[in-house]
Amino acid sequence: MNKKSLSERDICTKFITPSLVAAGWDLDTQIREEVGFTDGRIYVRGKIHARGAKKRDYFSKYGNFSRKVIAALLDKYADTGSFDLESRAILTMTPINQLGTPKEITDAFGGPQAYDDAIHLLNHELYKVA
Repeated sequence: MNKKSLSERDICTKFITPSLVAAGWDLDTQIREEVGFTDGRIYVRGKIHARGAKKRDYFSKYGNFSRKVIAALLDKYADTGSFDLESRAILTMTPINQLGTPKEITDAFGGPQAYDDAIHLLNHELYKVA
């Protein structure tokens, strides 16, 4: 095995952690592996910040078009940080309006109520304490 080809995380997992366990450390209570929750980007506008909602499991339940809408909403939010994410008026703003009409967008989520539910959950994910 060529150690130079291993990442820092691989070296910790294959060599350092087993040594700590052999020395009597408890893997569950004394050793914490690094866990990535976000892509590392923090979006800041004034006093408002959003952290990596794009990397959570939030997206997995939606189809490709719905994910494009959510990504556009997040980008718009990261750029301005000052609009009401849960207002459907955002569907008429650029670049979201370039994806389709408000009806087409809400229908992609399963209708207006399903869209509202998805955006409410997105808003919750943005401000959830990790």
